[in-house]
Amino acid sequence: MRLLMLATMGGAIGSAARYLVNVTALRLLGPHFPWATIFVNVAGSFLMGFLVEMILLRYAGSINLRTFLATGILGGFTTFSAFSLDAANLFNRGETALALGYVVGSVLLSIAALYLGLALARGAFA
Repeated sequence: MRLLMLATMGGAIGSAARYLVNVTALRLLGPHFPWATIFVNVAGSFLMGFLVEMILLRYAGSINLRTFLATGILGGFTTFSAFSLDAANLFNRGETALALGYVVGSVLLSIAALYLGLALARGAFA
């Protein structure tokens, strides 16, 4: 239960940060390109790498800290950071084909699932 609460609190912080990035990018750059999304995906992936190496591995961060920072804050900010870490772990284990399949499959299947969801919703509410 403690880990769930830490993930929930961190997720609220990450989600609030994501919202602020969205609002700021929209005001400064306009709606013609998803600048906020690319920013949070890249920044979240960078922060995940930094946190995993510096705080969690080098300083033996506790499961509480890992849950709060990685799952909670970064998970709320962007799930792309977790995706990037999973892909990097597969590559680092030497499972290159599996890693490439994971990356390509995740992106293509996610986009296909989005279109399927759009189509089903349009059909259900048309």
